[in-house]
Amino acid sequence: MRPWLEQLHLPGLAGVVEIVVLAIVFYYLIGFFRGTRGAAVLSGLVLLLVLLLVLTQWFNLNTLSWVIQRFSVYLAVAFVVIFQPEIRRALAELGKQSVFNASAGQREVVEDIVTAVSELANQKIGALIAIEREIGMRHIQESGTRIDSHVSPELLTSIFFPHTPLHDGGVIIRGDRIVSAGCVFPLSQRLELSRSLGTRHRAAIGLTEETDAVVIVVSEETGTISVAYRGRLSRGIEEERLRRIIGSILSRSRPVAQSRWQRVKDVLDLTPAGVAKTEAVLRELAEDHDR
Repeated sequence: MRPWLEQLHLPGLAGVVEIVVLAIVFYYLIGFFRGTRGAAVLSGLVLLLVLLLVLTQWFNLNTLSWVIQRFSVYLAVAFVVIFQPEIRRALAELGKQSVFNASAGQREVVEDIVTAVSELANQKIGALIAIEREIGMRHIQESGTRIDSHVSPELLTSIFFPHTPLHDGGVIIRGDRIVSAGCVFPLSQRLELSRSLGTRHRAAIGLTEETDAVVIVVSEETGTISVAYRGRLSRGIEEERLRRIIGSILSRSRPVAQSRWQRVKDVLDLTPAGVAKTEAVLRELAEDHDR
């Protein structure tokens, strides 16, 4: 055997397993934060730590090295605090359960929602309707007034009628029931959003960034119907297209064999490629429904 080969310390089986596990962990961490607001913060932290470590080793800065070692204990806490939205959404995606199954009753609910939204749009009455899918929204629901009533076009239109107590907030629909109204949805903080978007549209995007809900928005200024899904807003939706999109999204079943980790990555992907993918998903769902 060559002398230089004898000097190499090749890792054993345990070492190989550790390397593989760490590689997988880092791979999925990068996938979680790629394209999110936390990606820039994470990149900055990693760059800063690498720079400090290089400086301490290169110039033998023992005091700085000691400080870094002591503060490394608190990095885990800082990581949780800084990336709390991304971590919360990832955990919710991993543990979510299906609550909306395809059925004739579901199609009736979709029709009732479309009828109400069309009426609101014709009268230029602002509306914000969130349809819960697999990730629960109890914390959002508690910010409004509990209703727990069967979905009907008359009830939805009356909720958003101007000057009524609940018209300014959002409505949450779970299954075939309106569970809460007058809810406060989280506003999206993405800087790239158009300044022309109002509070309702930003709230719709914000909610779909944290959950897998489908959110319908009616503009009170123009009567335009918009749909928010996976952090992406599609505007100028016509009645028939709205019916196809909502019906297809709610009736779509995910393959059982699909990795839950991959589902988390799909939800957190807000890059231009991810945005384009969401648009493609919406078109695919509408075409599948037509067929």
